[in-house]
Amino acid sequence: MNNADDVLIGLDPEQRAVAEAVRGPVCVLAGAGTGKTRAITHRIAYAVRSGVVDAQSVLAVTFTTRAAGELRQRLRALGAPGVQARTFHAAALRQLTYFWPRVIGGDAPSIIESKLPVLAEACRQVRRTPERSELRDIAAEVEWAKVTQVGPEDYVAAAAKHHRTPPIPVEELARLYEAYEQIRRERHLLDFETILELTAAVMTEHREVAAQIRQQYRYFVVDEYQDVNPLQKLLLDTWLGGRDDVCVVGDPNQTIYSFTGASPRYLTGFAVEHPDAAVIKLVRDYRSTPQVVDLANLVIAKGRSPHRLELVAQRPDGPRPAFSDYDDEPAEAAGVARAIRKLLDQGVHSREIAVLFRVNSQSEAYEEALSKAGIPYVLRGAERFFERPEVRQAVVLLRGAARSASGEPLASEVHHILAGVGLTPSPPGGGKAREKWESLKALADLAEDLAAEGGDLPAFVAELERRASEQHAPPVEGVTLASLHAAKGLEWDAVFLVGVTDGMLPIIYAETPEQIEEERRLLYVGVTRAREHLSISWALARAPGGRKSRRPSRFLDGLTGRAAAPPRAAAAPRERRQVAAPVSCRVCAKTLVAAAEQKLGRCSTCPADYDEALLERLKAWRTTMAKETKVPSYVIFTDVTLQAIAERAPATEQELRAIPGVGKVKIDRFGEAVLSLCRA
Repeated sequence: MNNADDVLIGLDPEQRAVAEAVRGPVCVLAGAGTGKTRAITHRIAYAVRSGVVDAQSVLAVTFTTRAAGELRQRLRALGAPGVQARTFHAAALRQLTYFWPRVIGGDAPSIIESKLPVLAEACRQVRRTPERSELRDIAAEVEWAKVTQVGPEDYVAAAAKHHRTPPIPVEELARLYEAYEQIRRERHLLDFETILELTAAVMTEHREVAAQIRQQYRYFVVDEYQDVNPLQKLLLDTWLGGRDDVCVVGDPNQTIYSFTGASPRYLTGFAVEHPDAAVIKLVRDYRSTPQVVDLANLVIAKGRSPHRLELVAQRPDGPRPAFSDYDDEPAEAAGVARAIRKLLDQGVHSREIAVLFRVNSQSEAYEEALSKAGIPYVLRGAERFFERPEVRQAVVLLRGAARSASGEPLASEVHHILAGVGLTPSPPGGGKAREKWESLKALADLAEDLAAEGGDLPAFVAELERRASEQHAPPVEGVTLASLHAAKGLEWDAVFLVGVTDGMLPIIYAETPEQIEEERRLLYVGVTRAREHLSISWALARAPGGRKSRRPSRFLDGLTGRAAAPPRAAAAPRERRQVAAPVSCRVCAKTLVAAAEQKLGRCSTCPADYDEALLERLKAWRTTMAKETKVPSYVIFTDVTLQAIAERAPATEQELRAIPGVGKVKIDRFGEAVLSLCRA
C-alpha cells in the first residue's frame, strides 16, 4: 500500500469515521465484535501514512502482551511498522530503565513477578502465619490499594469508604501493607504498581525527563479503556502533559474488572473531561448471528447501565440459542459433552468450541466428561503455552538444530525433531498425554504453515521466539475450557455457558447493585463470545440424588422461553422478637457466652474430640473455593465454623444446619460438598 487512502478501503462508515478522526481527543465506544482493533489500527496507519504523525511518535497502549503483539503485527501489514504498541507496564518500565542512571543513579531495581514471597516475610514480621490462599487474598488487597493510590496510612479509612472486605482485620492488613512496602524498598525491589507510580513521579519531578518523553510520544491510543485503573490514568495523564491527542477505545458493556480497581468512569466520562472530543460508536456486530446478538442485547437491556451499546447484527441467521436444565452437575457435563460430540460430527473444529464457567473449580466435571467422550480439551488460564515443559523442551531442540543446516525441508525436519519428544502420527486417548501431544502438534502445524511461505528452520525458531515474547500461542486442537473472565477478548464458533444459576451467576458474594450489574456484564461477555452456536445450561442440584433447589440465573428471566421460577416467599412478619435460648457446653454443661464458644458448642478450655483429617480436608476445600471464587477464605466459612463442622461431623443437612454460621444460603451453595467431605 502506498496511497494513504488505501488504508480506508473496506471499512464500514463508523470504522472509517474512526480512521479519519486522526486528531484527538477521540472516544470510540466499540461493542463486542464490531471490529475495534481494525478501526484503531487503520486510524494509526492512516495518520502515519498521510503525514499527520511520525510512526515513532505513536504510543499504542493495551492490557496484555498478546494484544500489543497483535497491534504491532497489524500495523506492520498496514505499512506502519515503527509504531510502539506496549502494555502500560512494558512502556513504563522501558522509560524508567532508560532514565534511571541519569535521575536516580546506581543499579536499577529488580522487578518482582509476585508479591507473595515479600508478603510472607512481612507476615513473619508481624507474627502471622497465613494459609497460601489467605496470602493471595492479602496480595490482591494490597494491589487494589496501590492501583487506587491508597497508602498504608490511609488504608483503614479507604477500606471502610469502599466497603472492602479484606481477609484479615483492616488494621492488621494496613500493618502488613506497611511492612511489605518497607521490605520492598530495603531490598531495592519494584512491583508492577510501583513501576507505573515511579515513572509518573520521575516525569513530575524532572522536567527534562518529561520533556524528552513528551517530545518522543505525541500521539496516544489506549485500548480497553473501560479497564483503566486510577494509577494507569495517572500515568497516562502524565504522559500527555496537558495535551489531548489521545484516542481511547472501550465498551462499557464489558466492564468486568471493577474488583481490581479498574473504573469505567474514565471511558463513560471522557466527553465530560474533553468537551470537544469526537465520540464515535461502533455497533455493527460482524462476529455473531442475529440470534446471538438479540440475546446479548436483551441481557444487557435488563440492566441499570445508562451507557449500554445496542448491537446490530451483520451476519446471516443462525440457530437459536439453546437453554437446557439438568438434574445435577455430572448430568449437565455429560449433556454438554454429547452436544459437543454432535458439533464435531457436523464438522465444527474442536478449537472452535468453548465451555465457559463462572469459577475455575467448575471445570473438573467437564474435563472428566470430555475425557470419557474422547474429546480433546485445553484449559485456558492454567499454564501458558510457551511455559509448558514439552514446548520448552521442543524449542530448545529446535533452536539447537537451527544452528546447523541439514538441508531437510522445514516441515519434515520439525516433525522429525518433535517425534523425539512425543509427537506420534495419531493422538493418544486423553488426559495429560493428549494435552502434551496437542501442544507438539500445534508446533508442527505452525511449521507447515511457515514452510508453505518458504521459511526455513532458523526463521521458524525466530517466529517461535517472537510469539513467546508476545504470548501469541499457536492454535491448539481441543475444546477450550475457561472462566468467563479468561474468555474476554476471545471468540469461538460454538460456546457453552454452563452452571448459569443464581448463586453462581450472579455469584453469591455479589450483594450491592453495582456488583450485581458487573455479574450481568459477565454473562453478556460470555454470550458475545459465540459466533453461531450458543448453549446456556444449569443444574438443579450439585450431585446425583441431591436436593433440586437451584434455579436458573435471574439474568435469564423472560429470555429462555420458559416461565420464570417463582420468587422466594418472604418470611412472615413476627409479632414479637424471639429470644435465643441459652447455649450450654456439651462437655461440662456450662452456659456459653462467647460467640466462638457458642458456635463450637463447648468451652474453649474443654477438650475437643474431632477428626483431624476431616478438618484438613475442609480447609483444603475452602482454600480451593476461595481461590476459584476470588473471595477471602473466611467468606466461605470461618476457621471456627470449620472446627465446629469437624467436631460434629454432620451426616445430614439438618445436622449441618444446626451448626451456627451455616445458614440456608451456605447450605444451598456448599452443603452437599461439606457433607460429602464429612462422609468421606
